[in-house]
Amino acid sequence: MAGFRDMIGHKKEIAHLEQAISTGKVSHAYIFSGEKGTGKKTLADAFALTLQCTADGERPCRKCHSCRQAMGGNHPDIIYVGHDKPTSIGVEDIREQLTGDIQIRPYNGNYKIYIIPDAEKMTVQAQNAILKTIEEPPEYAVIILLAANEQVFLDTIRSRCVIMNLKPVPDEQVKNYLMEQVQIPDYQADICVAFAQGNVGKAIRLASSEDFSMIKSSAMQLIRNAGRMEISEIIEFVKGIQDYKISIQDYLDILALWYRDMVYYKATKDIDGIVFRDDLRTIRETVKLCSYEGVEEVMKAIENAKTRLKANVNFDLTMELLFLVIKENIHG
Repeated sequence: MAGFRDMIGHKKEIAHLEQAISTGKVSHAYIFSGEKGTGKKTLADAFALTLQCTADGERPCRKCHSCRQAMGGNHPDIIYVGHDKPTSIGVEDIREQLTGDIQIRPYNGNYKIYIIPDAEKMTVQAQNAILKTIEEPPEYAVIILLAANEQVFLDTIRSRCVIMNLKPVPDEQVKNYLMEQVQIPDYQADICVAFAQGNVGKAIRLASSEDFSMIKSSAMQLIRNAGRMEISEIIEFVKGIQDYKISIQDYLDILALWYRDMVYYKATKDIDGIVFRDDLRTIRETVKLCSYEGVEEVMKAIENAKTRLKANVNFDLTMELLFLVIKENIHG
């Protein structure tokens, strides 16, 4: 379990929470909002660890009994609310794990902390059940809702919570972390950082993947050969990327990043400004085949494909439309 000092970015939010702890003005309810991988759970863990630490000096000390319990994942007063159904958190989940338990005083600390991951999955009934507790909480209760978007909550819940929207972390901070902690070379860190767009979790996931080089190789192979492949071959090729345990949305992001490099290099001839520097030869060759307008059409088509797939439009049809645009605008 990480402490505040171990986190990348989110300095404003960390400062707010540290101030609340030091002044004894901890709220009874928080919403940490941000897309998956932005550090919501890491921030909640660090907050809980620090709150429960019993040391007199700098907190968390990582040495006291409370810290050792928290870091071991078995602190009795740090409760993670789970759910059986993959798509929803029902009223019974909230009653059994939170509202039915919260009246029991903390076992060995000043706080009893409830962390609800994927809190946006709470049904309206579940939200109403938790609302009564947020309105009249025990003095020791702290409830932390982790959600991709706080707008899904009832206004009555949002108005009673301290809301923290976790913003993307600056690229340089993410790159330094990847190079120092994950120990990858700078050119690979650049790709991960550009691909993640400030999402630390996504950057770490990609950088740590044993399949990274295969994912990148697959994307490069498709870019080089799309002009000679039939659409049906391309679709089967793209389906194969799921073998690398990466989502099609992520794969399309890699393609978009490649074409962004093409536009940049075509306009500036600046090698240092491109992400795929180790594939400069392919970029130079492909740039000769297309116009600015053509690449813009491709990038627009990639975004349209991502939107269609999120809306569950047929995969084959979506890919066919995308690669028809690529063949027409890049490969003639």
